[in-house]
Amino acid sequence: MKRRSILVFTLIGLIFILSSCKDVEEGKIVEEIDHIQKIIDNMTVEEKIGQLMIFGLNGTEVDDHVEKMILENHVGGFILFGHNISNEDQTFKLLNKLKEINTVNQVPLFLSIDEEGGKVSRLPNNFLKLPEAKKIGDINDEKISFEYGKILATRIKSLGFNMNFAPVFDINSNPKNPVIGDRAFGSTAESVVDNGLQVMRGINSENIISIVKHFPGHGDTDVDSHVNIPMVEKSLNELKDIELIPFIKGIDENVDGIMIGHILYPKLDERYPATLSQKIIEELLRKELLYDGVVISDDMTMGAIVKNYSIEEGAARFLTAGGDILLICHGYENQMKVLDRIKKEVEEGDIPQEELDKKVYRILKLKQKYHIQDKLLEDLDIESINSKTRELLKDME
Repeated sequence: MKRRSILVFTLIGLIFILSSCKDVEEGKIVEEIDHIQKIIDNMTVEEKIGQLMIFGLNGTEVDDHVEKMILENHVGGFILFGHNISNEDQTFKLLNKLKEINTVNQVPLFLSIDEEGGKVSRLPNNFLKLPEAKKIGDINDEKISFEYGKILATRIKSLGFNMNFAPVFDINSNPKNPVIGDRAFGSTAESVVDNGLQVMRGINSENIISIVKHFPGHGDTDVDSHVNIPMVEKSLNELKDIELIPFIKGIDENVDGIMIGHILYPKLDERYPATLSQKIIEELLRKELLYDGVVISDDMTMGAIVKNYSIEEGAARFLTAGGDILLICHGYENQMKVLDRIKKEVEEGDIPQEELDKKVYRILKLKQKYHIQDKLLEDLDIESINSKTRELLKDME
């Protein structure tokens, strides 16, 4: 009996070795097939370009344009805003419909939302309101911060989302800041790190992708990038002393994705805002800070971009600067312009095939990490989520 047990264990071990990352063949080490690369090798250029896009919708239902984006352009994902959400049942059905249409494609969709808590919340009114991030930072309790992130994730997960553009890693160091304010956990690096990382972990605990924002920091601005380009006159060393600290800590913890802000840092790049800057994305974020995860733009239809560049020029610059996913939230015409321009960039070699494949690899790796599927949800239970929210709110008193 003992001998048989040893034999079974030996066979199981042998199977594991043969199915793991390396085999030996004629004295040479042969690497296991890279399944992500295998998918990429079988994708068309149009499918690859589609993965670089997350698009907004005009209404509360799937229309012909959205269906075309999925079926013909193989778009990588969608983002919903308040105007796309009328109630929980409609949202639930809309997300299920997007997934259902996408089942003809081999790669599942990112289904994303800005759900930070406080004033930045897109969810139906039947979900209990959560306080702003500053309240979490003021309490500064790691268990509460984690639970806050967990509830943010549970809420959006219940409707069918799999990606949250949160938490905010900006440090609210400028009292004149018109756009961050109480969306930040505080005005010090410590408060943002201590609470932001816990919220990120809480979001991840529910198998929801967390995208932190807005690199390299939107906290010391006095212009809203929705309106025009803010400018921050800080050197790299000054940024390392405060703004970059939360992002560096996030990178240390293998953050899922980083959103780049539309902010001009003339001491880093005189010409381009961060979203379009190779010096900031490729040189600083990727090479100096050693981040090789997904980089996503802030909405390219914001005033900071469209008042200073054409949408297609900005999109091309973001990708050639080192970014991976373009967020085009508004305007179906904008989406078509961007798709056409990026296809041209690839065809003419301005975005080399090797670079395109690297971007797609990062995106598919993230989708695989979270086992993203276009699986339709069947049940929605808001009351159980609200019950947990009440408990959290009570603990915060």
